[in-house]
Order: sequence, then structure tokens, then C-alpha cells
Amino acid sequence: MPGVPVAAVARKHGATRRQIYDSRRRLRQGQLALPESMAPMFAPLMVEESSAPQPTMRSPKSAPAKVKIVIDDMAIRTAIDLEHLPQVIRAVRASR
Repeated sequence: MPGVPVAAVARKHGATRRQIYDSRRRLRQGQLALPESMAPMFAPLMVEESSAPQPTMRSPKSAPAKVKIVIDDMAIRTAIDLEHLPQVIRAVRASR
């Protein structure tokens, strides 16, 4: 929760600031993990068909670019429109 004081987050969840900082430190050190019984969950993807597909012309600035995003020991390789790259970078930085 960017911009929110740690004390406010702790109060909201019935914890102390010390518990929040300790949990963050342990998470960074790899000491916290989900139990095997809690498998990751994914939201279903829903695609709606448009009534009439519209041909789109891409300008050179919005041509797809191949990117590789590395977070700790995970790498994601994909192609995205250059106009969306700043949003992706902000999202990755916010997740850290």
C-alpha cells in the first residue's frame, strides 16, 4: 500500500509495526512460505467477442517489443506494445 504509514497498516490488521517489519524481513530472506495445502489460485480469463472486428493500424511507436522481466529467481519473457512498457515497469517496481 504505497504511501500508507506502516503503523496504519499494522493497526488495520491488528498487528504492531514490529510485526510488519519482521514479516517483511523474513519474506525477503525466504523464511516465509505458504503451506503446500494452499496452492496458488488464478482468476479465470474471460474474453468477450466484439460485434465486428476492427482492423487496426499500428504506428511504429506502438510496435511490440520483446522484454524479459527478472524478479529474484523468476524470469518472464513476453512481447508488449512500447506504449505500455512504462506501466509494466511501474507495476514491477510497485511489487517489490
